[in-house]
Amino acid sequence: MKLLVTGATGKLGTKVVEALLKSVPANQIAVSVRQPEKAEHFRAQGIDVRHGDFDRPETLDTAFQGIDRLLIISTDGDNETRIRQHTNAVEAAKRAQVGFVAYTSLAKASESRLSLAEVHRVTEEAIIKTGIPYSLLHNNWYLENEIGTIQAVLAGAPWVTSAGAGKVGWALRQDYAEAAAAVLAGSGHENTIYELSGPLMTQEQLAAALGAVLGKEVPVQQVDDAAYADIMKNAGLPEPLVSFLVDIQRGIREGSLEVESNDFEKLLGRPVTPINEALTQIVHDIRKTAH
Repeated sequence: MKLLVTGATGKLGTKVVEALLKSVPANQIAVSVRQPEKAEHFRAQGIDVRHGDFDRPETLDTAFQGIDRLLIISTDGDNETRIRQHTNAVEAAKRAQVGFVAYTSLAKASESRLSLAEVHRVTEEAIIKTGIPYSLLHNNWYLENEIGTIQAVLAGAPWVTSAGAGKVGWALRQDYAEAAAAVLAGSGHENTIYELSGPLMTQEQLAAALGAVLGKEVPVQQVDDAAYADIMKNAGLPEPLVSFLVDIQRGIREGSLEVESNDFEKLLGRPVTPINEALTQIVHDIRKTAH
């Protein structure tokens, strides 16, 4: 049985491979990366490192050869780029006769109104159309996505949001990685969709949890989308990122990430990392890199 993880030198991919190593012999794990030189640490552990570039389908044909179970980790970039890259990966998986494809998608992808949902809808449809058994991992929201806001709070700013009372199922990237590894290395996951969502919280509840970790009150500043955009621009963020963040805030406000599910626990065999513990870890990492 040979398992392959794409994008294995990225933030999520690295953690998926580390999780796999706990239950799978290294010689059964392969990784497909755009820059193999960045994966030397995997090669040193006995992992099969392959060159795979989502913009060069011929490299994927070679990378996916002889692979039984594949995890496609969604790429970064604008929607058009990502759709092209993901389609290339899915078509290569079909040509290579891969036996199973797992894909890191988005909460409620098929009905989500978030602008980034289109990428995941198109990719999911492409995967299902191949006829290959699949598992769609509907990742809710990484707690790490809030690092910028947490850094601002550490510097004395309030928690700024335009998400209103919208709820999010935040969880650590580590939890998402372990869930993906469980699906890739496990059995009985054919043609499944997992809604991977932590316990639902509002921005106020998350800020209160952060306050408990920091031992101080974290004030929350609820603004409208236009004011939120201005604050982000003034913080020096580029325009495309600002409009993306505003779209996310709006989506949260409208319930796009409000998903109640115990799929995480089913895959992990444990509850997700408690929010206080997760925030403590993130604050520790922020402070460590600041010194």
